[in-house]
Amino acid sequence: MGFFIMAISKKLRFEVFKRDNFKCQYCGKTPPEITLEVDHIKPKIKKGTDDINNLVTACFDCNRGKSSHELNQIPNTIQENYDIILERENQYNEYQKLLKKVNDRINKEIYKIDDIYNLYFKNYYLSDGFRNVTVKKFIKELGLDEVENAMHVACSKMHWDENKALRYFCGICWNKIKKY
Repeated sequence: MGFFIMAISKKLRFEVFKRDNFKCQYCGKTPPEITLEVDHIKPKIKKGTDDINNLVTACFDCNRGKSSHELNQIPNTIQENYDIILERENQYNEYQKLLKKVNDRINKEIYKIDDIYNLYFKNYYLSDGFRNVTVKKFIKELGLDEVENAMHVACSKMHWDENKALRYFCGICWNKIKKY
Protein backbone atom coordinates (compact mmCIF):
# COMPACT_ATOMS: atom_id res chain seq x y z
CA MET A 1 0.00 0.00 0.00
CA GLY A 2 1.46 3.37 -1.06
CA PHE A 3 1.60 6.59 0.95
CA PHE A 4 -0.54 9.37 -0.57
CA ILE A 5 -0.30 13.06 0.39
CA MET A 6 -3.23 15.21 -0.66
CA ALA A 7 -2.15 18.46 -2.31
CA ILE A 8 -3.31 21.83 -1.04
CA SER A 9 -6.10 23.18 -3.26
CA LYS A 10 -5.34 26.03 -5.64
CA LYS A 11 -7.94 28.16 -3.87
CA LEU A 12 -6.34 27.67 -0.44
CA ARG A 13 -2.86 28.22 -1.90
CA PHE A 14 -4.03 31.52 -3.41
CA GLU A 15 -5.65 32.60 -0.11
CA VAL A 16 -2.32 32.01 1.68
CA PHE A 17 -0.46 34.00 -1.00
CA LYS A 18 -2.98 36.87 -0.69
CA ARG A 19 -2.78 36.90 3.10
CA ASP A 20 1.03 37.04 2.93
CA ASN A 21 1.05 39.71 0.19
CA PHE A 22 2.65 37.33 -2.35
CA LYS A 23 5.95 37.48 -0.46
CA CYS A 24 8.18 34.75 0.99
CA GLN A 25 7.73 35.03 4.72
CA TYR A 26 11.28 33.84 5.35
CA CYS A 27 13.43 35.93 3.00
CA GLY A 28 10.99 38.63 1.83
CA LYS A 29 11.47 37.97 -1.88
CA THR A 30 8.59 38.32 -4.33
CA PRO A 31 7.85 37.07 -7.86
CA PRO A 32 9.08 37.18 -10.59
CA GLU A 33 12.47 36.87 -8.88
CA ILE A 34 11.35 33.65 -7.18
CA THR A 35 8.60 31.01 -7.40
CA LEU A 36 6.17 30.93 -4.49
CA GLU A 37 5.06 27.80 -2.69
CA VAL A 38 2.98 27.09 0.40
CA ASP A 39 4.87 25.72 3.39
CA HIS A 40 3.49 24.06 6.51
CA ILE A 41 4.58 25.79 9.71
CA LYS A 42 4.14 22.49 11.55
CA PRO A 43 5.13 19.91 8.95
CA LYS A 44 2.62 17.29 7.79
CA ILE A 45 5.07 14.57 8.86
CA LYS A 46 4.73 15.92 12.42
CA LYS A 47 0.92 15.94 12.25
CA GLY A 48 0.60 19.49 10.86
CA THR A 49 -2.66 20.25 9.10
CA ASP A 50 -3.64 22.04 5.90
CA ASP A 51 -5.45 24.68 7.96
CA ILE A 52 -4.67 28.19 6.66
CA ASN A 53 -3.26 29.10 10.08
CA ASN A 54 -0.63 26.38 9.64
CA LEU A 55 0.35 27.54 6.14
CA VAL A 56 2.80 30.22 5.09
CA THR A 57 4.06 31.60 1.78
CA ALA A 58 7.64 30.53 1.05
CA CYS A 59 9.92 30.67 -1.97
CA PHE A 60 11.27 27.43 -3.46
CA ASP A 61 14.72 27.85 -1.85
CA CYS A 62 13.46 28.70 1.64
CA ASN A 63 10.89 25.93 1.58
CA ARG A 64 13.52 23.37 0.63
CA GLY A 65 15.93 24.79 3.22
CA LYS A 66 13.38 24.46 6.00
CA SER A 67 12.40 20.98 4.80
CA SER A 68 10.41 19.09 7.44
CA HIS A 69 11.81 21.04 10.39
CA GLU A 70 9.27 22.66 12.65
CA LEU A 71 9.37 26.41 13.10
CA ASN A 72 10.10 27.46 16.66
CA GLN A 73 8.98 30.99 15.96
CA ILE A 74 6.15 32.35 13.85
CA PRO A 75 7.46 34.58 11.06
CA ASN A 76 7.01 38.26 11.84
CA THR A 77 4.60 38.95 9.03
CA ILE A 78 2.17 36.30 10.26
CA GLN A 79 2.40 37.73 13.78
CA GLU A 80 1.90 41.22 12.35
CA ASN A 81 -1.15 39.96 10.43
CA TYR A 82 -2.48 38.42 13.63
CA ASP A 83 -1.98 41.75 15.44
CA ILE A 84 -3.76 43.62 12.65
CA ILE A 85 -6.70 41.21 12.72
CA LEU A 86 -6.87 41.44 16.51
CA GLU A 87 -6.83 45.25 16.32
CA ARG A 88 -9.58 45.24 13.69
CA GLU A 89 -11.66 42.95 15.88
CA ASN A 90 -11.16 45.25 18.89
CA GLN A 91 -12.09 48.30 16.80
CA TYR A 92 -15.19 46.52 15.49
CA ASN A 93 -16.26 45.60 19.05
CA GLU A 94 -15.74 49.18 20.24
CA TYR A 95 -17.69 50.49 17.23
CA GLN A 96 -20.57 48.12 18.06
CA LYS A 97 -20.56 49.39 21.66
CA LEU A 98 -20.71 52.98 20.38
CA LEU A 99 -23.59 52.16 18.03
CA LYS A 100 -25.48 50.54 20.91
CA LYS A 101 -24.85 53.59 23.10
CA VAL A 102 -26.11 55.94 20.36
CA ASN A 103 -29.12 53.70 19.72
CA ASP A 104 -29.94 53.59 23.45
CA ARG A 105 -29.76 57.41 23.61
CA ILE A 106 -32.00 57.80 20.58
CA ASN A 107 -34.52 55.32 22.03
CA LYS A 108 -34.65 57.33 25.27
CA GLU A 109 -35.21 60.49 23.24
CA ILE A 110 -37.98 58.79 21.23
CA TYR A 111 -39.79 57.92 24.46
CA LYS A 112 -39.50 61.57 25.58
CA ILE A 113 -41.48 62.52 22.47
CA ASP A 114 -44.02 59.80 23.27
CA ASP A 115 -44.31 61.18 26.81
CA ILE A 116 -45.06 64.66 25.46
CA TYR A 117 -47.78 63.20 23.21
CA ASN A 118 -49.22 61.37 26.21
CA LEU A 119 -49.34 64.61 28.23
CA TYR A 120 -51.81 66.06 25.75
CA PHE A 121 -53.66 62.85 24.89
CA LYS A 122 -54.02 60.73 28.01
CA ASN A 123 -53.95 56.98 27.44
CA TYR A 124 -52.68 57.48 23.88
CA TYR A 125 -49.20 56.44 22.86
CA LEU A 126 -47.32 56.55 19.60
CA SER A 127 -47.28 53.28 17.70
CA ASP A 128 -44.03 51.31 17.57
CA GLY A 129 -43.74 51.96 13.84
CA PHE A 130 -44.27 55.72 14.22
CA ARG A 131 -41.75 55.91 17.07
CA ASN A 132 -39.09 53.72 15.48
CA VAL A 133 -39.28 55.16 11.97
CA THR A 134 -40.78 58.65 11.90
CA VAL A 135 -39.76 60.05 15.29
CA LYS A 136 -36.33 58.44 15.05
CA LYS A 137 -35.72 60.06 11.65
CA PHE A 138 -36.86 63.45 12.92
CA ILE A 139 -34.56 63.24 15.96
CA LYS A 140 -31.60 62.25 13.78
CA GLU A 141 -32.29 65.09 11.34
CA LEU A 142 -33.34 67.86 13.72
CA GLY A 143 -32.17 66.96 17.21
CA LEU A 144 -34.23 66.32 20.31
CA ASP A 145 -35.01 69.96 21.19
CA GLU A 146 -36.53 70.75 17.78
CA VAL A 147 -38.64 67.58 17.80
CA GLU A 148 -39.84 68.14 21.38
CA ASN A 149 -40.84 71.67 20.45
CA ALA A 150 -42.65 70.46 17.32
CA MET A 151 -44.63 67.90 19.34
CA HIS A 152 -45.63 70.53 21.94
CA VAL A 153 -46.74 72.96 19.21
CA ALA A 154 -48.68 70.30 17.29
CA CYS A 155 -50.41 68.86 20.34
CA SER A 156 -51.34 72.25 21.80
CA LYS A 157 -52.79 73.51 18.48
CA MET A 158 -54.64 70.27 17.68
CA HIS A 159 -55.48 69.26 21.28
CA TRP A 160 -58.93 67.93 20.31
CA ASP A 161 -57.73 65.36 17.73
CA GLU A 162 -54.71 63.10 18.31
CA ASN A 163 -54.46 62.07 14.64
CA LYS A 164 -54.47 65.67 13.39
CA ALA A 165 -51.86 66.50 16.02
CA LEU A 166 -49.57 63.80 14.64
CA ARG A 167 -50.06 64.98 11.04
CA TYR A 168 -49.35 68.54 12.12
CA PHE A 169 -46.27 67.37 14.04
CA CYS A 170 -44.97 65.61 10.91
CA GLY A 171 -45.64 68.72 8.81
CA ILE A 172 -43.66 70.90 11.24
CA CYS A 173 -40.73 68.50 11.24
CA TRP A 174 -40.68 68.00 7.45
CA ASN A 175 -40.77 71.77 6.90
CA LYS A 176 -37.82 72.21 9.25
CA ILE A 177 -35.89 69.46 7.46
CA LYS A 178 -36.58 71.10 4.09
CA LYS A 179 -35.15 74.40 5.39
CA TYR A 180 -31.86 72.74 6.36
